Amino acid sequence: MSTRSFTSLAASGVAAAVLALSAASAWAQTTVKVEDAWVRGTVAQQKATGAFMRLTASQDARLVSASSPVAGVVEIHEMAMENDVMKMRQIPGLDLAAGRTMELKPGGYHVMLMDLKQQVKGGESVPLTLVFEDAAKKRFTQDVSAPVTALGGGNAPMKGMAPGMQHGGMKH
Repeated sequence: MSTRSFTSLAASGVAAAVLALSAASAWAQTTVKVEDAWVRGTVAQQKATGAFMRLTASQDARLVSASSPVAGVVEIHEMAMENDVMKMRQIPGLDLAAGRTMELKPGGYHVMLMDLKQQVKGGESVPLTLVFEDAAKKRFTQDVSAPVTALGGGNAPMKGMAPGMQHGGMKH
């Protein structure tokens, strides 16, 4: 075998290995499954609401931000007890452990939609773009269309919650 054909063969072998590694890394890309997303409906002058869902990442990841055309500001929030008072606060991100489902629900972690541009009503859907970061700090997005649950409507998205925790019929 000549030196030229050996070099050519070696180069094509290296190219094939690089392509195989590229394909393997594409398959290893982190994905996040979003299930049962929903947004709580609002009354006419209400300027904020929450979006709730279940997130399951294929590999360790972090929810770092979100956006929606219906809101001027979208933040990741948590509800936490501080000195016997339930407080809501913005958090910089939400860690998602590989293969474990993180539930964003009323009274816990959620996506807060603020400075609403219009009322969100039952039967509508709210588009959300979720921004995640994988372990290598590479960001990727996922678009979600979350149905709006009408105020005082059915409790299908909130199944399993105590009736007193369903705020749809409460007066604040």
